[in-house]
Order: sequence, then C-alpha cells, then structure tokens
Amino acid sequence: MGKTLYLDCTCGISGDMTVAALLDLGGNEARLRDALASLPVDGYEVRVSRVAKAGLDCCDFDVVLDAAHENHDHDMAYLFGGEHALAHAQGHDGEQVLGHAHAHGHEHEHAQCHGHDHAHRHDDEHHHGHDHGHGHAHHHEHRGPADIDRIIDAGRLAPRARDLAHRMVSIIAAAEAKAHGVSLDEVHFHEVGAVDSIVDIVSVAVLIDDLDIDRVIVPRLVDGRGTIRCQHGVIPVPVPATLNIVQQQGLSLTIGDVEGELVTPTGAAIVAALDAERKLPARFTVKQVGFGSGKRSYEVPSILRAIIIEDEAPLPQDSIVRLECDIDDATGEQLGYAADALRAAGAREVHWAPVFTKKGRPAWQLQVIASPEDAERFEGIIFAETGTIGIRRWLCERSVLRREQGSAETPWGTVRTKVVTLPDGETREKPEFDDCAALAAQHGVSLRAVQDAVAKAGER
Repeated sequence: MGKTLYLDCTCGISGDMTVAALLDLGGNEARLRDALASLPVDGYEVRVSRVAKAGLDCCDFDVVLDAAHENHDHDMAYLFGGEHALAHAQGHDGEQVLGHAHAHGHEHEHAQCHGHDHAHRHDDEHHHGHDHGHGHAHHHEHRGPADIDRIIDAGRLAPRARDLAHRMVSIIAAAEAKAHGVSLDEVHFHEVGAVDSIVDIVSVAVLIDDLDIDRVIVPRLVDGRGTIRCQHGVIPVPVPATLNIVQQQGLSLTIGDVEGELVTPTGAAIVAALDAERKLPARFTVKQVGFGSGKRSYEVPSILRAIIIEDEAPLPQDSIVRLECDIDDATGEQLGYAADALRAAGAREVHWAPVFTKKGRPAWQLQVIASPEDAERFEGIIFAETGTIGIRRWLCERSVLRREQGSAETPWGTVRTKVVTLPDGETREKPEFDDCAALAAQHGVSLRAVQDAVAKAGER
C-alpha cells in the first residue's frame, strides 16, 4: 500500500523545491542520480546540500548549468530591478547556505518567460545584457514537447515515473501553447530552460515513485502578486503559464500579499499531474516531514514542506432519530408510564426535561432517541400514551466508539464490563451496575466494595 503525501504550498511551489522536499523525506539520491545520468542531456551538474532557511534546516537541490548553458536569469535585480530587487536580494527569509555557495535568489525554472519555459516560432540568437556585467550571446537549440518526451523515454525510468514525467510535460506544453496562441506542435522550450526543467520534472517523477507515493493532497496553492521580468518584457504575477495550468487543470489558487512569483509553471504542473486532492483527512498521524528550499528571497521564506501522513481510522458512524414534544396536561404517573412503555419497546434513550410553555406554564419535554426505522412506531406510542398533538423529528449523525463486552473477577464472583476504545487507542472499562448490585446483595457487602474490586481487577 502506497503512502499519502501532503504538500504544504503556503509559501509556493517550484520544481527544485519539490525535488529537495522529496529528498528530505528520504528519497534515494543515488537512485535519482542514476536515473538522471541515463538521460541524453548534458551541460549541467546536480548539487544537493543543506541550507538554513528562516532558521529551518532544509534540503537544497541545485541544477548548476555550465558556461554554455548558463542564462544568468538567477538574480533578483534582473527579475525585479531597482530597489525592489535590492530588498529581495538582502534576503528577507534569512537564507544561509551550508555546503556550497549559491547566487542569492535564482530559480531553475526561470529560463526566459512564464516562469521557466516559453514558446518560440523560430530559432534566434539571444543576447542578455545584465547590469551585473555578464552579457553574452548564444545560439540555442530549441526543443518541443515531443523532443522532451523522447529524452524521457530514453532514460532508465520506472514505468510509473516515466508516465508521470510525460504528464507534467504535457500539462506545461498545453499551458504554453495557450499563452502564446500557437498549437502544441509549434510550442518549443528554450534549451536554457529545458535542461533545468527536464531535470526537475524527471527528478520529481523518480522520487514520487521511489517513495511509493500513491496519494497527494494539496489544500491550496498560494502565489504572489506584482510583476516579474522575462526575456520579452515585464509580465504580471501569477504568470500566464501558471494561470493557464490552474484554469485547465481545475486547481484552486490563492493570491497572497507577497510581491513576487511563488508558484512556477512547473510547480503548478506537478500538483496537476499528481492529481492532488484538496481536503486533508479530519485526523491523521505524521510519519515523515521534509523541507525543500527555493532560491528566491521574498517576504516569506521560500520553503516547501512535504509531509507523509497516515489517515486515522474514522469513528464508526450511524444515524439516529430524535423525537421531541412538550406535554403540560399529564400527571407524573402518566409520564412515568409513557417512558416505561417507550423503553420496553426498545427506545435507546428516553428523557424528561422541565420546560416552560406558553403563558409561563410549567411543562415536561419528552425526548426519545431511536433508530430511524423505528421512528413511526415510537411516534405511535407517544401519541397513544400522552396528550400531545405534534411530535418534532430530527435525523442525526453520530460518532460511536468501538464497544466490547469484558469481564472482571472479584472475590464474590464475575462482573460483566463495557470496554470502549478511544480514537488514540486507549481503552476504558466500566462495570455493569446490575451485576455489582446483585453481588453486593447476595454476599452482604457494600456496592462500593464490589465496584472497587472491579477497578482493582482492571488495573491488574
């Protein structure tokens, strides 16, 4: 039986954050590296380390591109510009890198536009002139969805991982095609972004399979606001590709107060491809927790929390009916007789409660708890044995603790007990009053002595 994964996307989600969180959950890094090495893709290396993010120890997954593939879209100054970028670059979330150095605030998926990938209708030569002095010009190969699918198929991946990777590519391709107004056949991912994206997509698929996760829960996606720079200019956040995935896949999106992109297209595609549920179980136990670090510095820490949970068995539930009426014209003897008749007929509970009716008259409220199928039969008894002319009826759902019959040995004989099991597994035992009373009368001892003996037997 597979595991249930809860992704807490309060601070957003991206491809590298997801890979890091899954590794922190116990995903097999060696197996992941073997799978990546089997892909016909080069120009990068993978680094896995620990970082401190907002004081929390997190796993960091970094796809480091070589000089020929580096796009230099790794800095907040390029993405946001001006004082806004400087504020972000100073690191609101207090990131400290342990093990190796990072450029402060880059996102693998942010190649050119819409988060990390974009459509091209033709090959061209791109020149990035950054204020940081690393302008460059490359002629880049372009890959379409079919090309990336062939790369995935060429790798040594488990069937489930391969299918999941293809699903993510398909979702991103459909979103990009809509964003650019082209057909799926015309969508091309720029190689600079595709290397990062292919690695992230395949890594997520491999680790989901490795961890044997068959159910994913994402209560909500939280993205930021404002604008972000891409190769073609400044675009609004959430970026178009992310919005298209949210729309096309029916995901639930929340816009927070943070200025910046928290949910990347790959992050949204991961949630969609995993067919994530939105509702957490009412009660669950936590088995494992993993923290994946992002590369950006925002007002909230760039952290994805991944939690393996296990549902607690829900309490057994059944339905009951509550019958109720007010009676102000019966003697005490008549009321007692009616209650005895209802109990004898099998009512689960019969209560009398003092009430005041019209004009301040004192009266009694009859409350009867019964099975739904017995409601009409008990209404007949109430009408026959009381003067009421109307009965109120409610159908109720109730949770019931598991009950068993036990026994306890005392110096005077055996007493039957009721044993109930609480949701946390604790048990409670209560002696049957009638058995205790019978032994007390039979042996001439006090009722309390018998009940104390039962309690001591339970302790033993």
